[in-house]
Parts: sequence; C-alpha cells; structure tokens
Amino acid sequence: MVKTALDSFKRPPCAELLGWRLLDAKPDEGWIKLVFEGRPEFCNPAGYIQGGMLSAMLDDTMGPAVLVMSEGRLYTTTISMTVNFLSPAKPGPIIGEARVTQLGKTIAFVEAKLMAEDGTVLATASASERLLEAARVVGKV
Repeated sequence: MVKTALDSFKRPPCAELLGWRLLDAKPDEGWIKLVFEGRPEFCNPAGYIQGGMLSAMLDDTMGPAVLVMSEGRLYTTTISMTVNFLSPAKPGPIIGEARVTQLGKTIAFVEAKLMAEDGTVLATASASERLLEAARVVGKV
C-alpha cells in the first residue's frame, strides 16, 4: 500500500466507530479509497444502514482525501455537503472513495461515493470544506 500522511495520524473516535480503514490512495491526485464497517447497530427499522451514518461515512472519506493531498498540512471542516442516497445499504463492508476536485487557499471542493462490495453505488456527496492548518489545530488540542 502507498504511504500517506495518514500513517502518522491517530484515527479519531468517529473513524473508530465507523470502522474506517484505508485501502488505497493517490495523494498527488487527491484520491482516496476506504472501507467502513456497516454495523447492524447502524440500521434503521427496515434493516438498512441509516442515512445519517452513511452521511458520516461520506464526510469521513472527503476530509482525509484533503489531508492526504496536502501531505498532512491541512485539516478540513465541512461548510456544506449535499448527499444523494441511491440504494439501500445493507450491513457489511461499505467502500468509500473521494476525490478532491479543487484545492484552494482556504476552501476545498470534494466529491465522494459509497459502494457495496458488489459495486452498487449506495450514496454520493459533494462538499465545500474550509481548510485549517494542521499545526494550528493540533496546537489547540
């Protein structure tokens, strides 16, 4: 697997909860591929992963894409995110991919999708992300 800036960062509690795991990345292209654990505890009464959990997975795919592209220099906070739910998500592995479409000085634009193991697209998102210098964020913790 390719080495990324994520190798030197501790996963936050939300990533642990979602079962976040890096599969692949192309830092120079701002592309990242992850897998999440779609747990039964994330399901709605119909037995599918609740939309808010899928939104969290999308958000937790797009931020790391920026971190990887910026070689660990930039964190993000989401300004706005538009999510489209395309197919019900069953419990099990959920693959996430994100791509930075534009990395500016203060704002990044990112797109992401979630897929089932069979390649079915479950949800897509696009987001505007405010950029924060990692050194400043870490210094405040």
